[in-house]
Amino acid sequence: MSAFRYPAAPHARRHGPQGYADAESYRPWLRDEFAFRCVYCLFREQWRRVKAAFTLDHFIPVSIAPRKDRIYDNLLYACAACNAAKGSALLPDPTQVFTADSVSVDDDGQIVGMTQESRRLIRLLGLDGGEETEARLLWIGIIALAERYEPELYQRLVGFPEDLPDLSRLRPPRGNSRPAGVQTSYYAKRGDGTLPAVY
Repeated sequence: MSAFRYPAAPHARRHGPQGYADAESYRPWLRDEFAFRCVYCLFREQWRRVKAAFTLDHFIPVSIAPRKDRIYDNLLYACAACNAAKGSALLPDPTQVFTADSVSVDDDGQIVGMTQESRRLIRLLGLDGGEETEARLLWIGIIALAERYEPELYQRLVGFPEDLPDLSRLRPPRGNSRPAGVQTSYYAKRGDGTLPAVY
């Protein structure tokens, strides 16, 4: 099990909340949508201080498309470092480009793009830089040691956060265009006993 394994297939949105007055109100939906980790580098909430470390990224920047400021499908869950590296650039869509067939992370922390678009996204975000590679290698080592010697710590590092959002309690002002996603949220899975221990 690798904490840096990208999804097997392009991401299809599970949630569709609409009508919030500010982008920040979409945070609980986006946390669940993107499995509590950065859509670009896969760093997890459990590894950082969440409020300071995770942001809501406008895939198409507000400077280019101000009307998409509060459109759910234009929002991504990203760590502050990746969001800052992206800035106002127009990049390939990580939800479509970063899949297991197009990008992988080696045991030494090196990230490898196997398509032109994934290599471009890696380069533009600086994910192949020395600091990023060293950070991945550090976490790979910590997780491996925890798995071998500290099962409880291992579960905390690669399991789901305790504060899973209960999306069924949320009432977006203009509804939810994908209501079935609430039933497959991680909170709902924890409730029905189908949430995996690690991911």
